[in-house]
Amino acid sequence: MTTVHYDALETRSADQRASDIAKALPEQIARAKAAPGFAALADADPAAVTSTEALAALPVLRKSELSRAQAEHPPFGGFTVKPAHGFAHIFQSPGPIYEPGGVDHDWWRMGRFLHATGIGQGDIVQNCFGYHLTPAGMIFENGARAVGAAVLPAGTGQTELQVTAARDVGCTAYAGTPDYLKVILDKADEMGVALNFSKAAVGGGALFPSLRQEYADRGITCLQSYATADLGNIAYESPAMEGMIVDEHVIVEIVTPGTGTPVAPGEVGEVVVTSLNPDYPLIRFATGDLSAMMPGQSPCGRTNMRIKGWMGRADQTTKIKGMFVRPEQVAALVEKHDEIVKARVIASRQGEMDAMTVQIESPCGNDDAYARSVVEVLKLKGAVEVVAPGSLPKDGLVIEDQRVYD
Repeated sequence: MTTVHYDALETRSADQRASDIAKALPEQIARAKAAPGFAALADADPAAVTSTEALAALPVLRKSELSRAQAEHPPFGGFTVKPAHGFAHIFQSPGPIYEPGGVDHDWWRMGRFLHATGIGQGDIVQNCFGYHLTPAGMIFENGARAVGAAVLPAGTGQTELQVTAARDVGCTAYAGTPDYLKVILDKADEMGVALNFSKAAVGGGALFPSLRQEYADRGITCLQSYATADLGNIAYESPAMEGMIVDEHVIVEIVTPGTGTPVAPGEVGEVVVTSLNPDYPLIRFATGDLSAMMPGQSPCGRTNMRIKGWMGRADQTTKIKGMFVRPEQVAALVEKHDEIVKARVIASRQGEMDAMTVQIESPCGNDDAYARSVVEVLKLKGAVEVVAPGSLPKDGLVIEDQRVYD
């Protein structure tokens, strides 16, 4: 079966995509500089930022910074190019963090994912993402409208009513968390009701292979997306189900947690995203999620880079001996010595006491100097192990907690 793509952007050549980024990035950096929240970009020259390599020289924006700025300058902290009343919606996520929303065509870019899932004209989507304060419900509704599907705005809960509505309305597609569809299907079985779902677009939780197979056995194709309230769609599965394809209107980098330094291709690191949405120009926004780039391109013909999907949290902040040790501190330790390639903090137990070991990749064995730096930067004493460059695992962990509490 021939794949019908959402638009020509999905099948661009690498050269064409790079050329388009070279035009779009300076324009987006200029928009960000005009927003008062991006003081860290004051010295940036937008005209010089024409590639992902140049982008990597700019500072990373973390959610904690966004939260502080919003507390001082509500609701958006000065990170938008329009005032609050210029948006269609204002959402509140836990924190609280406030996000703007629009109703322009595919403002959240979720239509691309729904199209890949096979949802379009003639479909009725039972949207079981929440509509209360948080944006997930509107994100998926906006995407459904973009592909011409109708929406039953179901939200969460009241499962018997969900089953009844799905039957009466004739819903053909589901949008929501991966596990809630099973709750609806099981309830329908219990009620003796036959439903017509054949497609499922899921996110916001883990889609385990066994659950995907259970849906497939029921005749339901289930694909997942990776999206956030701040950024909208970041990456999505296609029917090939080989990794997640990065959306065409974001730029994704994988960096060492606690830094803005890109990892080697294939290594696990933190997902950092630059959005090309002109209304909300988030530049190098750290998601706090771990993933890794995949080589090559998807068999479905979409040519953008792929990531492996969600692989854990990058915020590995750990309390050792009553003190918090953060990835940013480990990064500062590495930066303190030019010869250090990488470092890894290991929290363990010795009897009833916390213990800390700092493994350092370095061609030099300067244990005493490193030990002094550990105390200075991490504010804790610990054993120092110098290992050969390339020895430490490439799993994205810079702080590993080996303590067992049960």
